[in-house]
Formats: sequence, C-alpha cells, structure tokens
Amino acid sequence: MPDDETQTQTLNRGGAARTPAGPPAPRLPGAAEAPAPWLLRLIAVGLVLAALNLRPAITSLGALLEEVRDGLHMSGSVAGVLTSVPPLCFAVFGVMAPRLARRFGAGAVVCAGMVAIAAGLVIRPYIGSTAGFLAASALALMGIAVSNILMPVIVKRWFPDRVGTMTGLYSMALALGTALAAAVTVPLTSAMGGSWQSGLAVWAVLATLAVLPWIVLVRDRTPAPGTPAPDRSAPDRSAPDRSAQGRSASGTASRPADAPALRITRSRTAWGLACFFGLQATAAYITMGWMPQIFRDAGVSAGTAGVLLAVTMAMGVPLAFVIPRVAGRLKQQGPIVVVLALCGLIGYGGLYLAPAAGAWVWAVLLGVANCAFPLALTMIGMRSRTGAGVVRLSAFAQSTGYLLSIPGPLLVGVLYQHSGGWGLPIALMAGLMIPQMVAGVLAGRDRTIEDEC
Repeated sequence: MPDDETQTQTLNRGGAARTPAGPPAPRLPGAAEAPAPWLLRLIAVGLVLAALNLRPAITSLGALLEEVRDGLHMSGSVAGVLTSVPPLCFAVFGVMAPRLARRFGAGAVVCAGMVAIAAGLVIRPYIGSTAGFLAASALALMGIAVSNILMPVIVKRWFPDRVGTMTGLYSMALALGTALAAAVTVPLTSAMGGSWQSGLAVWAVLATLAVLPWIVLVRDRTPAPGTPAPDRSAPDRSAPDRSAQGRSASGTASRPADAPALRITRSRTAWGLACFFGLQATAAYITMGWMPQIFRDAGVSAGTAGVLLAVTMAMGVPLAFVIPRVAGRLKQQGPIVVVLALCGLIGYGGLYLAPAAGAWVWAVLLGVANCAFPLALTMIGMRSRTGAGVVRLSAFAQSTGYLLSIPGPLLVGVLYQHSGGWGLPIALMAGLMIPQMVAGVLAGRDRTIEDEC
C-alpha cells in the first residue's frame, strides 16, 4: 500500500488519485477495464460484415447452378455432392474453431476466415475443373465454418449483457447477405457479359471488405469465455454466473466450466439441439442449393427463380431479429419450433402441388421455416450457464448438426436424377420437418447442459 508521501505526489501530478504507474492503457476484453466504446462499435460493424459473408458463397452458386453444371460438365449426382460440401466443411472445420480461438484469439481466427472466404471465391470460378472448383469452395467454406462457430462466442465475450440483441443483429445481417446473393447474382452475371465465372467471383469484394474491421483484433489473444487464460488473474467478464467467484483463484473457478467438455455427450439437451440444428441446416442447404432449379424446371425464368430464392432468404432479415428476442423471453422455445415447422410443411406441400402457380406464397412460407437457424443460435446461448459452456455447446451442436446434414442435399440430387422429377425430393424435405419439430421441442426445454452433465 503506498505511503502518504507517494499518495500526495500522485494527487499533485494529476489532480486525482491514481497508482504511481500512471493511468492504464486501453485493454481488450479479458482485462479489468471495460473496452472502449469505439472498439465495441467497430466490433459490431465487424460482426455485421462477417455475417453478410457467411452465405453468398452458397446462394450465389445456387442461382447459377445450371450454368456451373454445364460449364464444368457435372451430372445431377455430382451437383448433389457440390451442394453437400457446405455442411461437410462446416462439420469438419467447425470442430477446429474453439482450439484455434484459444491459441490465436477469436478475432484473429475470424479475420483469417474472411481472408479464406475472399480467396476461395476468387479462385473457384477460374480453376477450370470440378475437383478444383470443389477444393476452392472448401477453402471459402472453411472460413465460413470457423466464423459460424465463433459468432456466438464473440457476442458472449464483447456484449454479455446484450446477447439476444447482438445475436439478432448478426442473424439479420446473415439473412440479408443470403438474400442479396440470391437476388442479384443473375442480374450481375448478365451485366458482366453473361459469364458465370464473374458472377460468382464478384462476391469476393464483399469478403475483402469484411477483413478490415477484424485486423484490429488480430493481436487479441484473450481465450474464449470461461477457458483458462495465460493471465490467471484476469476475471472472465462474459460469465455472469461466475462473477461472485471473482475473488477465488481462476484455476478453481474454471473447473466447473471444464466439466461439460468431458460429458456434454450425456446431455439430452445438447443432442436435441444438435439434431435440431442439423435438420434445419439440411432444409436450408437443400433450399439454397436446389430451390431455384425446382422453380426453373416448373417453367419459371432463371431471373425470377433467383428472386424467389431471395424472397425466401429475405424473410430471415426481420424475423432473425425478432425471433431471438421473443425466444429469449420464453422459458421454453417449443411453440416457436412448432410454428416454424408447420410453415415448412405447408410450403413443401405447395411446392409439390403447384410449384409455379403459388411460387411466391411457397417462397415466403419456406423463408419463415428457415428462421429455425437464428432460433437455434439463440438456444445455444440459453442452454448453458457459463461462457465456456456456450463455446462447447456451440461447437458440439453446430459441428454435429452439420455432420448430420451432409446426406440431405446429396440425396436430393440422387433422387432428382434417378426419378426424373421433384416429387420424391420434395417429399423427403417435407418428411424431415417432423423429426426437426421433435428435436426442437426437446432442445427448447427450460434447462441447461450443466443440469444434465
């Protein structure tokens, strides 16, 4: 404790009491001081720009799938493999995200992810072979995968008191990017001389812009919330339920958070959430990859089919902001799950019976059903008491879920090629809504993984 003379000298120099070492320098989260307001605003902008880039690599391809198939001489089955690549990459590379975040910092990993997206989108249209196209797509999807996993982590760390609002914000931006790519890829392609290569590559510009805000966080080595930090004395500001333990040693405080990592597979809630995430991802990637082709085969023009996909994706713009806020106020999210699934069943029924006549109605209903994604993200944040639990549950639910979703788009391609129509594929899509509803109700119960592990 400083003596009276030291305190007097300190007061005389600055007019206010402070330690002899001088005022502390601005710190990133994980330090004792709260982050500067400008930094939080920059991170919010970074979240929005990153979210805008998490789907254009997929929906831009869906809008031009027929042209890509012709240009690369793909069969329907190979195209089915192509539409299965996103969930495969998300499952494989998503597992790596927590470990990379612990070693390099979540901000640095997201920054690298945006670079990978930009590079993959530039390379894939011009590589000239199906294998090369798949490899470059995998590079872009690797960047999307790690960013997918880390978005809830970054929100939990930087905005612990605004999880629902910030989740809604980046979910809305994600839906906007998805819809934008679906709507304007065909017109952009026409404006650039009809080259499908240019129509796909142009989306690398948006990914390049998204790199810029994250450069600030490249040197941030703060580990994910609740994981042991190199500086053991720094409190975890993103785990509210552990704030009362701030005076205890951090090694002791981290032990309860470590337990779910070993036993999360025993949690019915975690498995329910993983299945719900996987089934909604199956529906989403089938929709993004194949819905324009369904409408085109029904006699709808390519441009209109792209706009219809954009309408489906655009429904997520307002609903992705509303649904997390509503879900956060409910103890159980099962009723929302049921409403979304019923919209999907009606939409698929209409797509089977009158795909062209009621195209706009089916597009809207399927867009509502696709809002199971922001609901799943919200439930990830609600089904654990700690920041560490959110990290592990996010990685488990998303990676396992994407792994479960891999066969769906591929099976649709195979059924389409061998049946010669869309009857069987649409029946499959509708049938998957039932287990999605059951899994979502299970995941939406008012409990946490710590209750079950």
